Amino acid sequence: MVVRLRVATWNLRNIADRWTERKPLLLAAFRELAPELCGLQEVAFGTERQDDALAAELGGHPRQFAAESPRFPGFGNAILAACGEVLVHEVADLGFGRTAQRVLVALPGGLALWFGNTHLHHPPDARAEREAQAERLLAWLGAAPQADAEVFVGDFNAPPGEPAYRAMEAGGFRSAYREVHGAEPAVTWPSGIVAEGMDMDGDPACLDYIWLRGRAAATRAWLHGTTPAPWDPTLYPSDHFAVAAEISVG
Repeated sequence: MVVRLRVATWNLRNIADRWTERKPLLLAAFRELAPELCGLQEVAFGTERQDDALAAELGGHPRQFAAESPRFPGFGNAILAACGEVLVHEVADLGFGRTAQRVLVALPGGLALWFGNTHLHHPPDARAEREAQAERLLAWLGAAPQADAEVFVGDFNAPPGEPAYRAMEAGGFRSAYREVHGAEPAVTWPSGIVAEGMDMDGDPACLDYIWLRGRAAATRAWLHGTTPAPWDPTLYPSDHFAVAAEISVG
């Protein structure tokens, strides 16, 4: 049996960068995207939880799994799951206030899928730190009970060719976007948003990925949230584009 899924990763830029203005754009774009498994980064877990707002756009009863940063209380990563049965949720500390999280999903036909999410250290010159985090991540994933496939997503803050990117490839992972298109997108950050306090560190680059390992193959991949507000070309849903893919498992 083959199960087809839509998966995605999206850095939300928490509630910074004109949040009140861009929130309706983000919700509408997420509703259109409608992922069955999604990793979110820079999620705000305050009075208004961003993962709650996005889960509501999926309809039904998607499960939510939060991984709060040990260094920045009230912020972190989250997984939304709107398919299968989630059997377990686990979190690992990668250092520098960063975490990785994963859920084990039971799919139809007796298939099992690990779906994970992370956000690596951000300074442009922190290549060695990101490589160490990637190696720690791979060791953690390697120690998990075996499943039919693994999908790991997130904001790696690492352009293609950087050591953290190469570490994922050496660990047996394949980029879904590259698998479909033959190369990564030129840019997933910044989106083009203009805002007071916006992140200006580093050059525009591809930083966000959907990684596949095992019996998973990408059949389609694209960027989402790439259209600015019709009334303001400097307003986008986030400062990152989402990366999305349709995959087959089995």
